[in-house]
Amino acid sequence: MLMIILIIGSGGREHALIWLLAKDSRIIEIWCAPGNAGIAKERLQNGNLVKCIDIKTTDLSRLADFATEKKVHLTVVGPDKPIGLGIATFFRFRKLRIFAPEAALFESSKIFTHAFNSTHGIPQPKGQNFDLDRLREAEAFANSLTSGSVIKADGLFDGKGVVLCKTSIEAHSAIERMLVRDEFGPAGRHILIQNRLTGCEVSAHALCDGKNYKMFPLSQDNKGDGKGNMTGGMGATMRTTPLGGNDAMRIENEIIKPWHNACLEEGIVYKGLFYPGIMLTDDGFHLQNYRRFGPKVLEYNARFGDPETQVYMPMLNCNLLDLLDACVEGTLDKVDLKWKYGVAVCVVMASNGYPDSLTAGEPIFGIEQADAVPDTKVFHAGTALKDGQIVTNGGRVLGVTSWGVDLFEAKSKAYQAVGKIHCQALWYRKDIGIYAP
Repeated sequence: MLMIILIIGSGGREHALIWLLAKDSRIIEIWCAPGNAGIAKERLQNGNLVKCIDIKTTDLSRLADFATEKKVHLTVVGPDKPIGLGIATFFRFRKLRIFAPEAALFESSKIFTHAFNSTHGIPQPKGQNFDLDRLREAEAFANSLTSGSVIKADGLFDGKGVVLCKTSIEAHSAIERMLVRDEFGPAGRHILIQNRLTGCEVSAHALCDGKNYKMFPLSQDNKGDGKGNMTGGMGATMRTTPLGGNDAMRIENEIIKPWHNACLEEGIVYKGLFYPGIMLTDDGFHLQNYRRFGPKVLEYNARFGDPETQVYMPMLNCNLLDLLDACVEGTLDKVDLKWKYGVAVCVVMASNGYPDSLTAGEPIFGIEQADAVPDTKVFHAGTALKDGQIVTNGGRVLGVTSWGVDLFEAKSKAYQAVGKIHCQALWYRKDIGIYAP
């Protein structure tokens, strides 16, 4: 069966999905709304280029009309906003096949997630929710958290609705910004305050079909700009080697499986990608120099991670379209999830002012040379084409991904490729992969 695919989004995550799907000879057309300069250069097995269409990710009616007009076999949603707006329900009502969960509250409401975890005994930081009417109570609760606090806007805020606070002064400032000054808009008018945890942060991805799930190897998303500001992911690492296997098993047994069983108990039919961000906290248990960690949920995400997808896709050793289709059809138990042996590392190159500002129109040179490094792919995010030249057009601009048999090889290739890219408007972290799980 020949197929037409629609991908919604414009980031590195969407580029990585398209790059892998384009290798499938059954796919004769891929459309991306709105896409970017790198996505528009990807070529399918039949020689056709991927086509970018200027439709906003939040314009559900136009997206559904387009999918109907083009007889799209499957729509795959990347970003959180359309999922939070209910695109899965909207498309299914229109009899359109879509890879996205209807249970968007797991990502779009931090308060819902905290209550769900509390009800079902899923480990998470101590926390309470507040609004403007309980401003003083919110400040008092933050004061009571001696290890620091995390102030979270309840709703979606472009991945930047979380403020990490070491002191009560910082916490009071964050609370005021959200509840009093309304800097986060509707997303921050209700907040969740949690105890700040220390440890190793990891991402756990799982495909779900409403009845079954299949878990990915663990990955790690590196946020931050070195100045304490929260950013989108500035790099990612994943390994399919045996290292970290005990952590993965414990995360599945204590978080993924209880969450999945709780969904079945409550009648929540979750079809799509489920990805909790998890902190591996030190339980104080030591045996033969092995430190045992206690996993706790930091957040839930109802879609593929970004930049995690940029390290997962090169390591996938089975058919991506078959996996996505199986999630939609409820047949995930009949499809194998296989991985190549090794490690992948992604280094994100972002605008100099990111996360506070972004650049547009600055020329980028050396991408082809970076792509020529063995086992390397440069995924585009905030890029555009201007007079035939690729230029910056966003906050996170490129994701330079390499893979190899071990962490040293993958990281070395990634930074070698980064060194071939030249743009005066970009910066990147130099420590990606150092603390990989």
